[in-house]
Amino acid sequence: MNQKIKCLIIDDEPLAQRVIEKYSEDIPTIEILCKCNNAFEAMQALNEKDVDLIFLDINMPKLSGINFLKTLKRPPLTIITTAYSEYALEGYELDVLDYLKKPFSFERFLKAIQKAHERLKENTKETVVHEIHTAQSGDDSFIFVKSNKKTYKVNISDVFYIEALGDYIKIHTNDNVIVTYQSMKKVEALLPSNQFVRIHKSFIVSINKIKTIEGNMVEVKSEKLPIGSNYKQDFQTIIDKSSVS
Repeated sequence: MNQKIKCLIIDDEPLAQRVIEKYSEDIPTIEILCKCNNAFEAMQALNEKDVDLIFLDINMPKLSGINFLKTLKRPPLTIITTAYSEYALEGYELDVLDYLKKPFSFERFLKAIQKAHERLKENTKETVVHEIHTAQSGDDSFIFVKSNKKTYKVNISDVFYIEALGDYIKIHTNDNVIVTYQSMKKVEALLPSNQFVRIHKSFIVSINKIKTIEGNMVEVKSEKLPIGSNYKQDFQTIIDKSSVS
């Protein structure tokens, strides 16, 4: 059985709040903890309650949904609900789970909830690793990744890329994917800066493992990863240093 998802509705429109409430009533694994009319009410609720997921409107008085999300160090899973499609790219940059354009159907809402269940399921697997412990410098560098009962040694040369996963990260190696409770900022500080580069809020890639660069996409390990606008200039500078004219 899927775990119950504890949610906040953050929207200044009563009708929009009611739509989400109504849809949620038909999904037994959803629990609406409270409704917030603005970002400040939401901040207080997040401080007082254990929240898994927020439904976040963009246009709200005093502080927009996007700016509110930027203030959160470890935000819950976020589904943006808005009448404006132009915020989709910025929402993607902030690693939102889904983007629902008003008015949205129950079927589309349910699809977003299913994504939330999948993300929470990944976050609670027994194989989840809890801490990146240390790193060494040099060509034979490695990191220790700590689990409940084991500590895994991961060779830096085996790492293809790091992917953000809510409050967790996924370390993609030659033959494995390790999930760990850690911030991207922390793991970025541990990795050698001459071998790894941040290309997106959600991705750090090994420079040696890059296969192709095309437009705003980088191909690594047969995966095409986006280059975020906030990271494009620094990434291009690193690439230019290694380019053959």
